[in-house]
Amino acid sequence: MILLSSEIEITTFFLIGMPGLEHAHVWISVPICLMYLVAILGNCTILFVIRTEPSLHAPMYYFLSMLAVSDLGLSFSSLPTMLRIFVFNVTGISPNACFAQEFFIHGFTDMESSVLLVMSFDRFLAIHNPLRYSSILTSARVAKMGLVFLIKGMLLVLPFPFTLKRLTYCRKSLLSHSYCLHQDVRKLACSDNTVNFFYGFFLALCMMSESVLIAVSYVFILKMVMGIGSHRQQLKALNTCVSHICAVLIFYVPIITLASMHRFGKHKSPMAMILIADAFLLVPPLMNPIVYCVKTQQIREKVLEKLGLQQQCQ
Repeated sequence: MILLSSEIEITTFFLIGMPGLEHAHVWISVPICLMYLVAILGNCTILFVIRTEPSLHAPMYYFLSMLAVSDLGLSFSSLPTMLRIFVFNVTGISPNACFAQEFFIHGFTDMESSVLLVMSFDRFLAIHNPLRYSSILTSARVAKMGLVFLIKGMLLVLPFPFTLKRLTYCRKSLLSHSYCLHQDVRKLACSDNTVNFFYGFFLALCMMSESVLIAVSYVFILKMVMGIGSHRQQLKALNTCVSHICAVLIFYVPIITLASMHRFGKHKSPMAMILIADAFLLVPPLMNPIVYCVKTQQIREKVLEKLGLQQQCQ
């Protein structure tokens, strides 16, 4: 890395694959590529089925479409560097490309968090007031929500690349993951990065507040379900929430673990951080379509029907 002026002027950041396993990167790339392929095909299938099936033109499935879009955004944002590292063993990345990547990764992460929050509200409304559900969550309102989530996610992280570009980088150029994250790049700076620290902390608080609101919504959902007289009806109501609960856990567990290790882990294992960071971007896009296809009967039936397998399964 060469520092050319008082402003940021560096040659290259270096991403990391699997330390000590560089000789096996080609073999490691096989499951990684398969995971990306399944994730992209799965989310594209969800979008195609919902788009082409009039019976799925309902708020719950529109929100699922938004979740699939954010998952695709996460996959395509991280795919270039992951393939470069594990397939071609190319670890270098230019600063501008790095800043652009972390912008899209954080933007789509924030979007997915917002979608998961509104999906919890969707489940609350469906159980609390099913008769007014369709009149409250109209197609127009759902479309506006999707647009707001996208704009909000991108505007919130828009300062990241510009504030990172203003920092001075020296001595260190090795990042901790296979892709660029704001907190990871910020730690390489040798100039004052207080603004970056507090703004990153503010964004983390926003996302954590959404996870708290999701938890609160489920407290109210459980309270309502417990008030239902029939045990069978209670199970039926809770079953409509299982897919969403799985999606929330799949998304928030790795991200909370990774954020905690970045901020508080003094004796953290580098390999553990790398695995959790990779899981943060690989697992949600991979698992969400699988979970919703397995647990949501309407989605499962329509997917099987499109694949010509419906008759064979009956």
